[in-house]
Amino acid sequence: MSKLAIEGGEAYRKEPFPGRAPFGEREIELLTEAVRSQNLFGLGGEKVSAFEKGFAELYGAKYSVASTSGTAAIHVAVGTIDPEPGDEIITAPITDGGSVVPIIYQNAIPIFADIDSTYNMDPRDVERKITSRTKAIMVVHLFGNPCDMDAMVEIARSRNIPLIEDCSQSHMTEYKGRLLGSFGDIAAFSLQQSKHMTTGDGGMTITSRDGLAERMNFFRDKGWTRKPGWGPRTYAFLAPNYRMTELQGAVGLAQLDKVRGVVAKRNELGDYLTSLIADIQGIDPAPVTPGGKHTYWLYAIRVKAWTALRFAQALSAEGVGAGAGYIGEPIFLCMDALAEKKTFGNSGHPFDGCHGGRKIDYTKGMCPRTEEELRCMVTLGINESYTCKDIEDMAGAIRKVAEGLKAEEA
Repeated sequence: MSKLAIEGGEAYRKEPFPGRAPFGEREIELLTEAVRSQNLFGLGGEKVSAFEKGFAELYGAKYSVASTSGTAAIHVAVGTIDPEPGDEIITAPITDGGSVVPIIYQNAIPIFADIDSTYNMDPRDVERKITSRTKAIMVVHLFGNPCDMDAMVEIARSRNIPLIEDCSQSHMTEYKGRLLGSFGDIAAFSLQQSKHMTTGDGGMTITSRDGLAERMNFFRDKGWTRKPGWGPRTYAFLAPNYRMTELQGAVGLAQLDKVRGVVAKRNELGDYLTSLIADIQGIDPAPVTPGGKHTYWLYAIRVKAWTALRFAQALSAEGVGAGAGYIGEPIFLCMDALAEKKTFGNSGHPFDGCHGGRKIDYTKGMCPRTEEELRCMVTLGINESYTCKDIEDMAGAIRKVAEGLKAEEA
C-alpha cells in the first residue's frame, strides 16, 4: 500500500484539476451590446427583461424577477409572502447564511427542521415544528440534491402554509420528472459565481401564482409602483432596492443556453464518482433523494471511521481538495445573528417576543442529526470541465486514504 501523502508519501494526484470556464464569446458579445446601448439600467432594459422572460420559460413559470444576489432573490420571496413580525418560517439547518438573513430582515423567526439521510430537511420534523405562527416552509435543496417534495408539498397544502423553494444550489434539477422551483408557491435561485449558471452575482425569483406576482415585482424595486396616473412617485410598502443591471442580464441571457449542458455533465460525473467509491469500506457516497437527480453543486461523502477534518486533510494532501463539514456546525450555531442574537443594535429583535412571537434560544441539540452528520461530512468540488480521468483520480485518492488512514473516533 502506498504511503499517504499526509505522512510523507507521494500525492496520488499531482496536477491541478480543471477550473471552470463558464463565460465565453457569447457573453462578451451580449455585454458589448449592453454597453454600446448606453443604458445599463436593468428595470425595463432589453437584456434583463429578456433574461427574466427566458428564465421563466425555462422553468415553466408565469412570472420572474431578477435581482442582485441569491440572498436578494430569497428576500424577494420572503417579502412577497409577507410575514407578520414574530411569525415563523421553517427552514434548513445546513445552508448558507443567505437563506436565513432575509427571514430575520422581515422580522420573522427562523425555525430549523432536522435533516434525514439525504442531508435535506426531514419532512417529519418539518411537520413537528409547525405552530400557529408558522407563516411559510422554506426548503433548501442542498448541494443539488432535491428534498422529498411529495412530502413537503403535502404538508404545506394540508396546513395551508406557503412553500418557498431555495434552489440556489439546484439549477435545472429534477424530482420525479419535474424541475425544482416548480413545486412551491415561489422559488429563488442564486446566480453567484460558483453556481450551475452564473452572472458573477445575481438572483432570480419565480412564481406562477397570480396573487404573488405584483408584490414580487414591487419588492425588488423599493415598493415603487411605477404606475401612470398615481402622481410622480408612489411606494406601496417598505422594500429594498435589488434591481439587476443590464450587464448581469446580458451574461444571464448567454447562460440560459448553457445551463442544461452544465447540469447534465455534473450529474454524469457525480454519478460516475458514486459508482467508483460505492464499495469502499467506511465511506458512504453522496446520497440521492429517491425520485431525484443530483446535480452535484458539491459532492458530499459520509466518513464513518475518521473525523471529517482528518479525512479531508489527508485527501487534500493527495491532491484532491476537500472540506470538512461544509459549514462546520448547524447554521444557528455558526451565525451570530442567531446564536448571539446580534441583529438590530442591542435589541435582539425579532427574538425578543415582539408581537407575541416566540422567545427562542438557538443551542446545541436542537437538530441532533444535523450535528452528527456535519461531523462526518467531507465535501468535494466537481465542475463540468472535469473528465472521466479526473473523476477516476478523485476516486483513487479517496480509496487510498480510506485504506491507509488509521481509524479514529469520528
